Amino acid sequence: MITGTTRLIAHLGYPTESFKAPMIYNPYFEREGIDAVVVPMGCRPEDYPDFLRLVFRLSNAHGALVTMPHKVTTVGLVDDLLPTAAIAGACNAVRREPDGRLTGEMFDGEGFVRGVLRKGREIAGKRALVLGTGGVGSAIAASLAKAGVSALGLYDINGPAAEALGARLVRYYPALALSVGSNDPAGFDIVVNATPLGMKPGDPLPLEITRLDPATFVGEVVMAEEITPFLAAACGRGCAVQVGKDMLFEQIPAYLEFFGFPSTTAEDLRSVARLR
Repeated sequence: MITGTTRLIAHLGYPTESFKAPMIYNPYFEREGIDAVVVPMGCRPEDYPDFLRLVFRLSNAHGALVTMPHKVTTVGLVDDLLPTAAIAGACNAVRREPDGRLTGEMFDGEGFVRGVLRKGREIAGKRALVLGTGGVGSAIAASLAKAGVSALGLYDINGPAAEALGARLVRYYPALALSVGSNDPAGFDIVVNATPLGMKPGDPLPLEITRLDPATFVGEVVMAEEITPFLAAACGRGCAVQVGKDMLFEQIPAYLEFFGFPSTTAEDLRSVARLR
């Protein structure tokens, strides 16, 4: 039940028809007796900067989930940006502090990392390759660095974007062994497809699959289908894999912690979600 004491989490994006978060968070809040609600709010890009400030002038506004197309814009609208969001150049969560300041963070990468760790794989000291350095890829790269990878490879068809991400990473993680410009997976322990390849039928694979070692752990961010052609090819090589939706569910416990709510597991959230 929504009352005058209910804490509001705005889900900000445009359009809203594909939003899944309310169908995951709200059943969990209801079951746990948490007096909070996630509300989809469709806001066009031209209105967003003013609207975000207005949302947080509401006395019961606790935070915001931010999705496309506002993640990059949000970086310049918060008072304090945590390192992962600063490296990613994008922000998908905003929390109002007791003094009214807004803190921004990015959890796409945290969701990926938590999924890998909960599958019993190690990250600290490993070598990782991230293909695609857009918003999601940048966030994953930042979270892998935070989790302690010893070496990180970055590849994007937009070479300057990968170079810029590399520069931001070494600013925060100067000891990180960084390479930019190759999509060759040989020698890497973890390989992540953070490109859009796989969203459309007939897309090429993001790398030469015969160069993929069977011991490499392979992750995907595309959610168009559970086993994308890239994951199917990786499985054919004998690789262990992580599907795109794992990143979605694994990041929600991190969001809950960020907002100061009791947390849970991805499996629990899957069981309680009312997805259509």
